Amino acid sequence: MNFEEASYGQGTPFDSYGPGFFRLGGRIHEGDLVVAPGGVRLWGGMADTATLLALKGDIDLVLLGTGETMVPVPGTLREPLEAAGIGIEPMSTPSACRSYNVLLGEGRRLAAAVLAL
Repeated sequence: MNFEEASYGQGTPFDSYGPGFFRLGGRIHEGDLVVAPGGVRLWGGMADTATLLALKGDIDLVLLGTGETMVPVPGTLREPLEAAGIGIEPMSTPSACRSYNVLLGEGRRLAAAVLAL
């Protein structure tokens, strides 16, 4: 069996995560983040729709990492994103990090909005 190194195009994959931090592309970032084609930026949490809506046209899907466990997406976040044509999929933060890397490697147009553990 031949293995090929994963290619992430212009995206930055998650290397690891831990209490209060994420490592992406070898750099440590603290706090809640949005990881998208334009880079990594701080995120104000589920009340911060503006940061995600600014990605309209660049992404089709947001993987929402909701912490240790999955919680439902509040309507105040889900409704504006859906109106903008952006899907949102909630899951635990560890699952969002892993899923983001897989989908990024497939060339999907997506972002991860993750709450730190």
